[in-house]
Amino acid sequence: MEIIKIFYKQITDVFNNGVFGISLFDLGIIILAVIFALLIRGIFAKVLVNKVRKIVKKTSNTIDDKLFDSLIPPFKLLPIVIVFLIITLSFDIQSSLGLYFQKINGTLSTIFVFWLIHQALIPLSNFFHKLESLLTKALVLWIIRSLKYLIIFLGVVAVLEVWGIKIGPVIAGLGLFGVAVALGAQDLFKNLISGIMILLEKRFHIGDVINVPGHTEGTVEHIGFRSTLIRKFDSTPITIPNYIFAEAPILNYTNRNNRRIHWTIGLEYSSTLEQIKKFTKNIDFYIRDSNHFIVNENYKSFIKLDKFSDSSIDILIYCFTSTNDWEIFLKTKEELAMKVKDEIESLGLNFAFPSQSIYVEKNSEIS
Repeated sequence: MEIIKIFYKQITDVFNNGVFGISLFDLGIIILAVIFALLIRGIFAKVLVNKVRKIVKKTSNTIDDKLFDSLIPPFKLLPIVIVFLIITLSFDIQSSLGLYFQKINGTLSTIFVFWLIHQALIPLSNFFHKLESLLTKALVLWIIRSLKYLIIFLGVVAVLEVWGIKIGPVIAGLGLFGVAVALGAQDLFKNLISGIMILLEKRFHIGDVINVPGHTEGTVEHIGFRSTLIRKFDSTPITIPNYIFAEAPILNYTNRNNRRIHWTIGLEYSSTLEQIKKFTKNIDFYIRDSNHFIVNENYKSFIKLDKFSDSSIDILIYCFTSTNDWEIFLKTKEELAMKVKDEIESLGLNFAFPSQSIYVEKNSEIS
């Protein structure tokens, strides 16, 4: 009988103390509660979310649709947060285990709140895009990205505070470390400031074709705070530090309304004055009559006899196309070149080539 009593006492102790001071009964309740939370989470995701989505879809605007879709992931965590809150309240708050579950519940609640704010920022970013008329698109995207990183940082700080880790001394230590790093990273901060100035001054945007004299020419693909990515015309990407844009003049071809044609056509010296007058008149009429060119006070056209070179009579063709599109410009320039060739042939003119006349003086022998 004594053996039975001892065995019963051991069984009772195991049942009452269980694991880490939790009775097997309480432990079973916790496990069931977690399983119940996961089931509720599944039901919430499949049933409740679908019903709410149908209600949201009935509204005329799309902002609430985007907001609802972005908030679904954090809301799926809500049943687990509630269950852990119930588990926490069932323990003695002063006990070590109670404090442990309290920290877990605080961590889950903090993650839920900051995750909710982070996800809500995604659809609300549409309001920031309305500022693109005042700011650049790249700067607006950077503001949105910075806010997301700030929310994540504050969330991490809040979680550390829940576990009793004070972030103040850590930040102070990082501040001293940052001063030391800043002394050795002056180029980094110079690029950073230059990147901000590029976005604020709107010197160029993503998609613009620019020329950085002495460096490269191509299409802007990405504007970062340290560097800018430019795709050259041969499809080679090149990354340029931002401080270069602050120090060098930038030619922005995309901001042009038109493209210029500046040619010098050399005619042979055998060309008559009448032929030259007809040629300049016909080309001038072609340019002024075509929709592919623009001629006004701001964009003047000149088809003139320019000068007498060593081997040719030079005709100046100076005009502006009505488009900035590269492909249309090439086609317009090609048509003008064909017109010049056609006029030269029809008027009996010839292109001049570099040539030299050599005169040999022959002296007669004196006997």
